[in-house]
Amino acid sequence: MNRLQKEVDKLIKEFGGYWKPFEMLAAVVEELGELSDEMLKLEKVKGKGDVKTLEEEFGDLLFSLFCIANYYGIDVERALLNSIAKYRNRDRFRWGIS
Repeated sequence: MNRLQKEVDKLIKEFGGYWKPFEMLAAVVEELGELSDEMLKLEKVKGKGDVKTLEEEFGDLLFSLFCIANYYGIDVERALLNSIAKYRNRDRFRWGIS
């Protein structure tokens, strides 16, 4: 488990443990909605959004995703690196890169 995942795990255990899987998924959906709202404020309602708040919502979403990863024993760094490789191979011709 990487350093950031360990930090999340430590905090969650201090608070009594992980929620049930679909409760954690609901938290992901909630946090994604809050991130979306802040992005809309930044893009559509000029002057109403704030990049600092966007960063906070992004962090909250990552935290909730890390909770699911920890629950299922997923290494988030490895998962992301695998996704990067997948997109690199799958989409390299799509963008005119050889």
